[in-house]
Amino acid sequence: MQIVFATNNLNKIKEVQSIIPNHIKLLSLKDIGCFEDVPETQNTITGNAIQKAKYVREHYGYDCFADDTGLEVESLNNEPGVFSARYAGPQRDANDNMDLLLNNLIEKPNRNAQFKTVIALHLNGNLETFTGICKGKITQDKQGTQGFGYDPIFMPNGYTETFAEMDLTLKNKIGHRGKAVTKLIEYFNAL
Repeated sequence: MQIVFATNNLNKIKEVQSIIPNHIKLLSLKDIGCFEDVPETQNTITGNAIQKAKYVREHYGYDCFADDTGLEVESLNNEPGVFSARYAGPQRDANDNMDLLLNNLIEKPNRNAQFKTVIALHLNGNLETFTGICKGKITQDKQGTQGFGYDPIFMPNGYTETFAEMDLTLKNKIGHRGKAVTKLIEYFNAL
């Protein structure tokens, strides 16, 4: 079986490829000749994932799945949420995003947060969604060099290291994307 993962984020592809079974061949947007920005104009994480999956299916004819992920911080009314990638502006710079978030939390004692990933699967004319959530806290400063995005400032509940300090296997096991992908794989295995 081959399926398109509707992303150009090489870090996401690497993460998912390390979890997905060998009998499923993962294609990137580049592999199918999609070089334009796939629209993400919805106001929810679920809406963006569905929009991206439908776009690839309608414009390129491939079965595919797309994900959208957001970091939701309790004391910031669940910001940055759907705007996580461009929280500090259209340049989508992870350090700028983390700096802004840490600055916005300076006066806030509640640092509870969660990462939420929604995967939308467009397969054989059907649409399914799978959600993964990882609860944790925002640290006072950046810690670690692994991972990407907000990983250096997110410490999952029950652990003493951030996602950026963890080995990829552990992150995939406990993390939001890993949980959503596990549900996706269970769905594939039930077909």
